Amino acid sequence: MGQKVNPIGLRLGITKTWTSRWYAERGDFKNYFLEDQKIKKAIKSKIYYAGISKIEIERKRDKMTINIYAAMPGIIIGRKGAEVEKLKEYVKTLTNSNVTINVRDVSVPEKDAQLIAENIALQIEKRMPYRRVMKRAAYLALKKGAKGIKIQISGKLGGAEMARTEWIKEGRVPLSTLRADIDYGFAESLTQAGVIGIKVWVFNGMVSPK
Repeated sequence: MGQKVNPIGLRLGITKTWTSRWYAERGDFKNYFLEDQKIKKAIKSKIYYAGISKIEIERKRDKMTINIYAAMPGIIIGRKGAEVEKLKEYVKTLTNSNVTINVRDVSVPEKDAQLIAENIALQIEKRMPYRRVMKRAAYLALKKGAKGIKIQISGKLGGAEMARTEWIKEGRVPLSTLRADIDYGFAESLTQAGVIGIKVWVFNGMVSPK
């Protein structure tokens, strides 16, 4: 049985950075960690339809900066920034810090692993053939400049009684090479047969360690 390692966790401090960045005195770490998880989950569920790729949180004393990477940032910002102000007020109810929200655009959502996984999950829930959905996502990622992609789905596929795993791989996906820029995403699809898990790895080329 192989060892399963999260490709982003493996590269933290080498070619990837943390999505929560702050310093905590002993005893405060747990509170900050749980509050970050609560805020990320709340934002994701509130504006899920905007295509949220990732959420970063930075803390400096009593100030908190939240960076939201989205495929459709206009939906989050709204007319003259009205929607982002509402979101800011909502986040303030979850924390005692002064909150600043920055919305950033995901320039190529077709090769963003998290968005690919969520898109596949959505289409499986709409009863689209999963093999066709996987091949279509891999084709679009390579067409938009990805060097390689691997997609794996597990569960009761096509309404089968027994769960199984299927995957496809196009191009190179060197998971063991630390210099490889691997983007990873995970999503779940809720079907009548049960939960189907989707994992996506996207290889965007080699990078130099920071």
